[in-house]
Amino acid sequence: MFTPAPIFSDHMILSRRKEIRVFGVADEGSTITGTLNGVTAAAPALNGRFQLFFPPMEAGVDHTLTLTDGETSYTFTDVAVGDVFLAGGQSNMELELQNADEGKALIAEHDDPLLRSFYVPKMPYLTEEFLADERSHSCWKLCKPGEIKEVSAVAYFFALKVRREQNVPVGIIGCNWGGTSASCWVEESMLSRNAAGQVYLELYKEKVGDKTEEQYDRELAEYDKINAAWGAKVAELKETKPEATWEEIVKFAGECPWPPPMGAKSPFRPAGLVETMIKRVAPYNVTAFLFYQGEEDTARPEWYEMLLTTMVTNWRKLFGDYEIPFLNVQLPVFKNFGEPDYTNWGDLRHQQWKVYRNLRNTGLAITIDLGELGNIHPTDKRTVGERLYQVALPIVYGQPGQTSVYATGKYPVEGGMAVTLSGNVQEKGEASAYFEIAGADGQYHKAVAKVEGDRILLASEDVPFPCKARYAHINYATVNLFGENGLPLAPFVLE
Repeated sequence: MFTPAPIFSDHMILSRRKEIRVFGVADEGSTITGTLNGVTAAAPALNGRFQLFFPPMEAGVDHTLTLTDGETSYTFTDVAVGDVFLAGGQSNMELELQNADEGKALIAEHDDPLLRSFYVPKMPYLTEEFLADERSHSCWKLCKPGEIKEVSAVAYFFALKVRREQNVPVGIIGCNWGGTSASCWVEESMLSRNAAGQVYLELYKEKVGDKTEEQYDRELAEYDKINAAWGAKVAELKETKPEATWEEIVKFAGECPWPPPMGAKSPFRPAGLVETMIKRVAPYNVTAFLFYQGEEDTARPEWYEMLLTTMVTNWRKLFGDYEIPFLNVQLPVFKNFGEPDYTNWGDLRHQQWKVYRNLRNTGLAITIDLGELGNIHPTDKRTVGERLYQVALPIVYGQPGQTSVYATGKYPVEGGMAVTLSGNVQEKGEASAYFEIAGADGQYHKAVAKVEGDRILLASEDVPFPCKARYAHINYATVNLFGENGLPLAPFVLE
């Protein structure tokens, strides 16, 4: 008796130009034989699992994959070979096409049998019942009218660009969960090896203590009631006052009941979803990871570089390829109406930038000009997806892509400091703002900025001898500096 992993189904898309792995569970001692595109492979089951290897293939369609152990057989048809992207993260990657700008029209009309999606079932914890019937919970779906409403909007718009410009079949594997920290997507053995991971593991232990499963279930049921009532009150207020400030929301509806109770069955526990979701599809061959996350970790931005680096390394290990490109979305702007600007989103953006600069085969889509005041889920996902595609071009396809202008260095000038840039920038609208400089004491002060093509002169009466500079280190603002290609100047911290 054997069962292929659920990601192997009719209409699946396999990654081109990579060794193809086919895997699943099988009785010990059995031998699994498979045939794909005229090539046969066989392997014995070991420790209850099997894995077959097929040689790399070029893009193509109308293939058939057959698997058998001599007693049970599977035949998967309409198999394509192309580019496959795992779309991970929290709610902004999770946001479905049906809730995005342009979504309803595209859902009704778009018909492309070579753009396909697979959604990993959202499982906070694994049960025997789920595992026994796992294959019935998901399958590969074709992009055809009325069938793509639940696909990640960011991943969908990214895939559109790949389809139209690279002309290969494209598969999206959705593996995301709103409100999750990056720590949820890392194995405990990896988290426990560094200081960042230990912070999250210790916080979890403090919250859970000796809580039983029954206690957690009771707490969650009560929380769900409270949260639903709070949401209804907020919706009631916004019907009459759509731009209600956070203070007004709290006054009318009470404090937001987030976060939910923590426990061994919570999807928000560290090292949880990597077991219940990521490992349900690993080590399927993927072309690249797409990632949009960080909002939940703005509470502890100082740990994020280490945490995200650990996650990327862990995913590459689980998917059996330490060179898989990791294409990340830098957080846009956000704060609630009437809320002070705590700058913690700026802190986290800087950590995302450091991961991009220090970890090989990574890309970072700059979105500082996007975002919506009072809405943590901006609905313009086409722009995000298309910027991710520009990031993918040089890393995935070896082709030139458009990038944001970024800071390359600094040097002192009379009366202040000059910041050098990777290209020319120009102002759109009001005078440039959101620049700060600091002296040896490390205290930042607002700076007057003068744009001169590929450099910016900064000065402040409060900092006669600046040695540090930063730009857009804020939660929310309307930036006005853009490169000649229309992309925003990337936020920076120069120390």
